[in-house]
Amino acid sequence: MSRLFIPASRIILAIYFFLPGMMKFTQYDMHVDYMASHGMFWIPFFLILSGLIQVGGSAALLVGYRVPLVAFVLAGLTFVISLVMHDFWTMEAGLQQSHETQNFFKNMGIMAGLLALSGAGAGAFSLDNRKARA
Repeated sequence: MSRLFIPASRIILAIYFFLPGMMKFTQYDMHVDYMASHGMFWIPFFLILSGLIQVGGSAALLVGYRVPLVAFVLAGLTFVISLVMHDFWTMEAGLQQSHETQNFFKNMGIMAGLLALSGAGAGAFSLDNRKARA
């Protein structure tokens, strides 16, 4: 049973990153406005880059390709997004600060899972662990 935990983690994290990654393209203007409200610079560049990393990373996690590297990159992206976009410490007390605090610490949990996956490797049912053909 425990043999399934790493592949299940990969799949869940792949879904988690795929949907927001795609929304960066399908809801581009909304994301531009959100990033601008946080004082982000070079918005088109960083929006497209983060979308590509999320979509590409989710595909790699799903099939188990280069999982330690991909999980580490996604953890770094999650950390940067958390610092820039969920900066609850700069806000007045209230509902907005509460939401951003929750998002920040949720992302820290996701980052922890990604770092654990990076250390554990791809696990079963992955391209990383396929048997070499003779």
